[in-house]
Amino acid sequence: MAVNLVNVENVSKVYGTRALLDGVSLGVSEGDRIGVVGRNGDGKTTLIRMLAKLEDADTGRVTHSGGLRLGVLTQHDSLDPAATVRHEVIRDLADHEWAGNAKIRDVLTGLFGGLDLPGFPQGLDTVIGPLSGGERRRIALAKLLIEEQDLIVLDEPTNHLDVEGIAWLAQHLRERRSALVCVTHDRWFLDQVCTRMWDVQRGTVHEYEGGYSDYVFARAERERIAATEETKRQNLVRKELAWLRRGAPARTSKPRFRVEAANDLIKDVPPPRDSSELMKFASSRLGKTVFDLEDVTVQAGPKVLLKHVTWQLGPGDRIGLVGVNGAGKTSLLRAMAEAARTQGETQPAGGRVAVGKTVKLAYLSQEVVELDPDWRVLEAVQRVRERVDLGKGREMTAGQLCETFGFSKEKQWTPVGDLSGGERRRLQLLRLLMDEPNVLFLDEPTNDLDIETLTQLEDLLDGWPGSMIVISHDRFFVERTTDRVFALLGDATLRMLPRGIDEYLERRHRMEEAVAAAAATPAAPKAGPEKSAADQRAAKKELQKIERQLDKISEKETKLHTQIADNATDFEKVARLDAELRELAGEREELELRWLELAEDA
Repeated sequence: MAVNLVNVENVSKVYGTRALLDGVSLGVSEGDRIGVVGRNGDGKTTLIRMLAKLEDADTGRVTHSGGLRLGVLTQHDSLDPAATVRHEVIRDLADHEWAGNAKIRDVLTGLFGGLDLPGFPQGLDTVIGPLSGGERRRIALAKLLIEEQDLIVLDEPTNHLDVEGIAWLAQHLRERRSALVCVTHDRWFLDQVCTRMWDVQRGTVHEYEGGYSDYVFARAERERIAATEETKRQNLVRKELAWLRRGAPARTSKPRFRVEAANDLIKDVPPPRDSSELMKFASSRLGKTVFDLEDVTVQAGPKVLLKHVTWQLGPGDRIGLVGVNGAGKTSLLRAMAEAARTQGETQPAGGRVAVGKTVKLAYLSQEVVELDPDWRVLEAVQRVRERVDLGKGREMTAGQLCETFGFSKEKQWTPVGDLSGGERRRLQLLRLLMDEPNVLFLDEPTNDLDIETLTQLEDLLDGWPGSMIVISHDRFFVERTTDRVFALLGDATLRMLPRGIDEYLERRHRMEEAVAAAAATPAAPKAGPEKSAADQRAAKKELQKIERQLDKISEKETKLHTQIADNATDFEKVARLDAELRELAGEREELELRWLELAEDA
């Protein structure tokens, strides 16, 4: 029988006149891996701080088992700014001592990319004081994970980690014996790590079995049974549920309630996006040319980030851009945005960026644009425009869009200066959408947004007719909102990944293994002549052609699946359609093999 580690009994917490938590009773046992979700401001952080006894409850009590070894990662670290990384993380152990410890090696490699801490000026002997918030947070996380605990409490552990770092952390936590309570907005991470969910809503906490996908299923079923009056919110849950069931059924662990009821919920829900219709509408708004990059080189100061990139962003394209930190993702977007802003007059260090004449770009950068702190939220939006056309006949007023992004009628009169960081991020996003752009560049759009706001944003983007590039470490958001993934692998190239982020992680792993093998063996002579620039450009053009062919095949496959579903009782027609589907699958396999061959030369 699992030992109980923490008991929360009838706990309440009030701030001002608002009850954040009202009579909450919960427990954490050995082996539990609990994800905590809910809107920003609903009490997630307060709950886990009381759980860890970092904050007192107004009523009720929190008890820990005797001798509980507890590790906590808060949003603000307590590192000594005068200390070195070595002192804080490995306690000045001699090199031979910590290097012989497999756990320490794994944590340092997973969080910093190597035992010598590449990216830190003096490696382990770097002084903490001058480091950035993201670097300090990784140090605090490493310090926590190296120690032994019975229970780990983590508040937003994936902040400042890239896709690889998040994948490593998920695997590390799955393999640990410690119990876990974790607040995060990263839905992929919740699915990978958690076996239970706590949903903090209006002073209460609802418990669910399973990870995030199981929680979405169970919540939709609970709301169906309860017949709640929150129709709008329930429809969003159903839409996300439909996507999870259709697009990624392997996400769920095991059925924990009637799957038939879930299927009943989504039987009439169409796919989240009508890609063909959106593509037609985007083409009518944008024409044939959006962004064409020809032999482009991008630099940041003296450092060359990308070399000889030939690439095209077409009308209606939804692209996810992933890559190691510092590979040039943001620099590429900035170079394209600058070319658009100056109508092609400003160009990157090499090559040329051609911009379509009808392009109206909105660029959400990682920095939150400062607005007049005395403006009200609604005023800040209305200063862009009063109404917005979101495509496909959807029109909203400034006030309606504010409500969609979580700003209630009362909150719309709040001064901008009184908003939290997450609320300012939301305001920045909706001001961009109010300007009716036809091209969106979103650089880490999920920063500081809670899951409910992310779901609202995804719903808006489902019907948004334009071209889009998303840079995000939130794997769920990238997979949910984009159709294709491109990667900057740190070798100054841009490559399409037919299998998405899974393929990116595999490629990065192979690259790291190759680097390690090369370091362990003497350099060998090159096997053959190096490809000329002309050959490389030809390979890149053929790559683009294959990518367009793959897109067309995907569209045909989608139509065939729909036709098969519509003619399920006509066995002769289904057999004919299935034969066409198999033929397309063969074409796809040949194209993907050719793509992989060319990718090595490009």
